[in-house]
Amino acid sequence: MSTAKDLFIIAMEQEPDRPVGQGDLSLALAGAELVDLLGAEAAALDGDRIVPGAETEPHDPLLVEATATFIRQAPYERVEDWLWRRGRDLAATYQAALEEAGQLTRGRRGLLPFGNDRLEPADTPVRRRAHGRWEEGEPVLAALGSAVGIGGAEGDAGAEAGGRTEPGLPDEAVTTVLAVVNDAVTELAAVQQRRSIENAAFANVWRVP
Repeated sequence: MSTAKDLFIIAMEQEPDRPVGQGDLSLALAGAELVDLLGAEAAALDGDRIVPGAETEPHDPLLVEATATFIRQAPYERVEDWLWRRGRDLAATYQAALEEAGQLTRGRRGLLPFGNDRLEPADTPVRRRAHGRWEEGEPVLAALGSAVGIGGAEGDAGAEAGGRTEPGLPDEAVTTVLAVVNDAVTELAAVQQRRSIENAAFANVWRVP
């Protein structure tokens, strides 16, 4: 199981009045993938650029797909640019993969944070593992959850804005990825707010008598 799948499961089980945005979650899922790929030495960071690693193939098909998106020629791709590119509709990709694998089930509560399908995580070892990591306050998962507005994991209260000082993170490269995820989510919120204001202003023009 991957950090991205654990994050998706945790995000699905948020209360309906506090849903996680699909765009925010997609960016965080891409960040989770990159963290796992750094840990597997399938990638490394040179400053803020992703340097593809050895041809060690991750066991998770979605992580294999992620490695295939790396630019393998210098000067390589910046983490921010890769997150936006890889993150496009990534939440929907994870939903489909988990549903196909039987990790999601049709339920009564409709806890999916986006869309109309009434889906919820099935009671499986995969779900229990995700919750185990969350309840233990595993630093990477806690920081990614905080980035998309999910609270409640032990240990995430001490993180400073931007996730840059979350205690217990494995290394500087992981810290860099998490900081970029936070910046991207903030940028997305600003874009969405600007579009909302522009749309409201446009609508008001047509209301003027």
